[in-house]
Amino acid sequence: MRLPILFAALVLFAACTPPDHDTIIRGGMLYDGEGGAPYVADLAIDADTITAIGDLSGLSAKTDIDASGLAVTPGFINMLSWAPGDLRNDGRSLSDIVQGVTLEVFGEGWSEGPLNERMKQEEYGANNQPTWTTLREFLEMLEVQGVATNVASFVGATTVRIHEVGYEDRAPTPEELDRMKALVRQAMEDGAMGLGSSLIYAPAFYADTNELIELSKVVSEYDGMYISHMRSEGNRLLEALDELIAIAREAGVKAEVYHLKAAGESNWSKMDEAIARIEAARTEGLAITADMYTYVAGATGLDAHMPPWVQEGGFSSWRERLMDHETRARVLEEMRTPTNEWENLGLAAGPEGIMVVGFRQDSLRYLIGRTLADIAEERGTTPEDVAVDLVIHDSTRVGTVYFLMSEENVRKQIALPWMAFDSDAGSFAPEGDNLNSNPHPRAYGNFARLLGRYVRDEGIISLEEAVRRLTSFPADNLGIVGRGRLQVGQFADIAIFDPATIQDHATFEEPHQLATGMHHVFVNGGHVLRDGQHTGTMSGRAVFRGER
Repeated sequence: MRLPILFAALVLFAACTPPDHDTIIRGGMLYDGEGGAPYVADLAIDADTITAIGDLSGLSAKTDIDASGLAVTPGFINMLSWAPGDLRNDGRSLSDIVQGVTLEVFGEGWSEGPLNERMKQEEYGANNQPTWTTLREFLEMLEVQGVATNVASFVGATTVRIHEVGYEDRAPTPEELDRMKALVRQAMEDGAMGLGSSLIYAPAFYADTNELIELSKVVSEYDGMYISHMRSEGNRLLEALDELIAIAREAGVKAEVYHLKAAGESNWSKMDEAIARIEAARTEGLAITADMYTYVAGATGLDAHMPPWVQEGGFSSWRERLMDHETRARVLEEMRTPTNEWENLGLAAGPEGIMVVGFRQDSLRYLIGRTLADIAEERGTTPEDVAVDLVIHDSTRVGTVYFLMSEENVRKQIALPWMAFDSDAGSFAPEGDNLNSNPHPRAYGNFARLLGRYVRDEGIISLEEAVRRLTSFPADNLGIVGRGRLQVGQFADIAIFDPATIQDHATFEEPHQLATGMHHVFVNGGHVLRDGQHTGTMSGRAVFRGER
């Protein structure tokens, strides 16, 4: 009689014994994030942390993931995301999560703080008033509200300038510059990644090099980064790159080029020299890096086809000037005239290479996906007149795609060991109001396109090298602690995908198509993507430079 009783007791004891780990990912091919050779192993997660790596076959878990035949990597870092507004409305970050992105970095010129009351009224309107003032408060608000990805940000040089100088085309006074530096210092104290600029756009265009050096000196004190959409990516690409390198040298700061490119066919040959100048600066000891998206077209607005002077004072002033007959005539002439004084993406792309993709007015949405050349022919007018009319009638800058780059240069850039990656886009779900405009397909496909087309299909770089440049490389550059590697003690930001099937599907004509091939994504240990489906888990956190 004792044996059955003993057996029952053992069964009861086993049933009551808690599992060894919360989650065990079993039998996957692990890519450590540092570029090392992949290896088959198990990985355990407890709470938000990786707690064991190796042969865990004798251990139990609340959740078992069979990763046989799949790649297990650190979660990816999107070096330039435009998703702050998207995440306020929908924290799932679906288009990024299904590509393995676990950290979105904001702040190309514009950041969600610091704000003053004037900026809150002008930038957000009466019905969308911010509940935050500082950049840190915004990121923490997203965390509290619920967000699937981690979020981080640079402080925007444009935002700091608007805070003190507004939209005026002038240098700040010494007192204003001191206040701008104080705002940058506060943002750095609050954990910003550094200072981000976007120098082709008004009012950022009005900042001179010395202003940027002075702000970057503050960033340098905190070992942050100066990151820039440079003053030119086309006709004056090399001169703009020299400015970024000079800022890095004079301020003693790390610097990165946002979405490096040579825009316009006449400038494609400049890429080799741009690479040579960056590598010479790196040899000198300057920490210069770059990031990119994996497409031959960029996306912005029709403001990038019009001179900065007409945009002084903000959008309302810009639109009002365009409605003045004499001013309009001057703008049209400058839009058609080659110049090195400002970056005219419209001339670089040509009217056949300018596609309008986003409108506020329902009455204009039938034009989505069409080029300025096509619309102009239909209306019996010029492409430049179409651009001006659309800005006036839509009362927005009008979302626009510019076809500018060469495929050869895209491949050449991917091969560079100091190149990270970004979407330069929002993060969407293919549903609801999102379908009212056509975003650049990079929003849905940038990272899957890298891993599918350029790594698997074309073999430009190895998978382990691609993973390094999506994970530990940007994490180290940003000064982020505890992320970017598969190591015990690191946060459990993990992507699990099939290298043989990961694929982008978004096109310029039909961009609202999610990438496929990503099986699971964990963010701070939360199982956000399970078997390719979003679970609704909102385990993302605000991430600050130097803070764990």
